[in-house]
Amino acid sequence: MRLLERMRKEWFMVGIVLAIAGAKLEPSIGVDGGPLKPEITVSYIAVATIFFNSGLSLKTEELTSALVHIRLHFFIQIFTLAFFPAAMWLFLQLLSITPINEWLLKGLQTVGCMPPPVSSAVILTKAVGGNEAAAIFNSAFGSFLGIVITPLLLLLFLGSSSSVPFTSIFSQLSVTVVVPLIIGQIVRRYIKDWLERTKPPFGAISSSVLLMIIYTTFCGTFSNPNIDLDKFSLVVILFIIFSIQLGFMLLTFIFSTRNNSGFTPADTVAIIFCSTHKSLTLGIPMLKIVFAGHEHLSLISVPLLIYHPVQILLGSVLVPTIKSWMVSRQKGVKLTRPVV
Repeated sequence: MRLLERMRKEWFMVGIVLAIAGAKLEPSIGVDGGPLKPEITVSYIAVATIFFNSGLSLKTEELTSALVHIRLHFFIQIFTLAFFPAAMWLFLQLLSITPINEWLLKGLQTVGCMPPPVSSAVILTKAVGGNEAAAIFNSAFGSFLGIVITPLLLLLFLGSSSSVPFTSIFSQLSVTVVVPLIIGQIVRRYIKDWLERTKPPFGAISSSVLLMIIYTTFCGTFSNPNIDLDKFSLVVILFIIFSIQLGFMLLTFIFSTRNNSGFTPADTVAIIFCSTHKSLTLGIPMLKIVFAGHEHLSLISVPLLIYHPVQILLGSVLVPTIKSWMVSRQKGVKLTRPVV
């Protein structure tokens, strides 16, 4: 199962490259008013499909056992949806005086505003042997919170960049995000046994729809002759994203391993991944809604498209190291317990 998930993620990365390349070759297909009619098929149908799919796949009935660890959940959600975007805003104030493309910098801010992903943090926590229940709870709960908090954060930090009125944004969010998600959860209650038996490919469905959104987004970019992305900015953004990922992983590790933190080594593993990972599946549709019609939407999306594979790559590379640390700490705790 883990091998299939890894293969799916690898093919998704290839799909992103092919989607962008296809948009570069023939952008007229995916622009507004083109054959794909993205103003309808993407803005409404594709986005609603992703969140209905999320509603069907979220196993919220399994999260009750993790509810009691309130301090852990509070730490993760505050770090993800408050500290992360605020720290990113302060950092970007320094970067604003550099020659880095301003829309890529705005894209970095959108990364900070995103909720945690539904899958990658859970998969990596499980691979290490950390607190999987906490990872599942915070990924699911963070996704629900993100539906409301992420658009508010985007409007707070980048409000002047949005060409869509506040009321219009939230009305579309209700129609394409909240309602499909709730319907998905309701439907799940009635077909839960069937879903458990057949295990539909939720990840593959969401990935396919997401590739369509990415494709049409970049069609809009390449059809606009006024947009120019310099390679220097792209390389610097890639380096910054790697640095942010490593820096925040280290920061969460330091915070959660203090003597008075009250967190176990297994908790720390869940904290490291859940606090620093950001959702591409939920993020791209939200950017599509909040920045609908914006000529620089694709440039704003680039940092999130980079952040997604980076978090999986770094997480996978660090799994053996984190697992070794967790096992050694757990052994140390057992050895220090008094013999009764």
